[in-house]
Amino acid sequence: MLRAVADAVAEEGYAATTVASVLSRAGVSRETFYQQFRDKEDCFLVAFDASVEGLMRAIEAATDEGVSGGPPQPAGPRERLDRALREYLRLMTRDATLAGVFLVGAYGAGPAAIARRAAVFERFVQTVVSLADAEPADHFACEALVGAISSLVTTRVTTGRLAELPDLRGPILEVAARLLPVFS
Repeated sequence: MLRAVADAVAEEGYAATTVASVLSRAGVSRETFYQQFRDKEDCFLVAFDASVEGLMRAIEAATDEGVSGGPPQPAGPRERLDRALREYLRLMTRDATLAGVFLVGAYGAGPAAIARRAAVFERFVQTVVSLADAEPADHFACEALVGAISSLVTTRVTTGRLAELPDLRGPILEVAARLLPVFS
């Protein structure tokens, strides 16, 4: 049902998605749906949260990855940012539904979803702060970097240009180095 609501929202938009369309895609009964969720919004929020957790786990794992599948290798801030960015862009490129729901769908799903999206944005900022071992004075630069990444990726996702996402990695790393010299 979570994938069904994500697919429906990605295809139809949140407002046009109905419980009936989720049921049809998931192949479940209305009774089964309401045993799990209060309503469409509840189902969407659970799907959104699950996608965020999967995305964050993948990014965290990528920042600590080993070389050639070996044990985790120490890396400097730039390499860790590169690993995180590479994984984020890979996941957004690979799954148009995830990208659409995560970056766009939440804004049409109402105040609870918008609040969750804002909290996720701050989680990404904190991830960059951690990667940079940033000082409190650098928090805004980390926020600006995450905002730029989000905007660049969202523009490509909403215009159907997912294949361009991996090409953003180099330019984003260059901008990151200008904003925070630790990423040089």
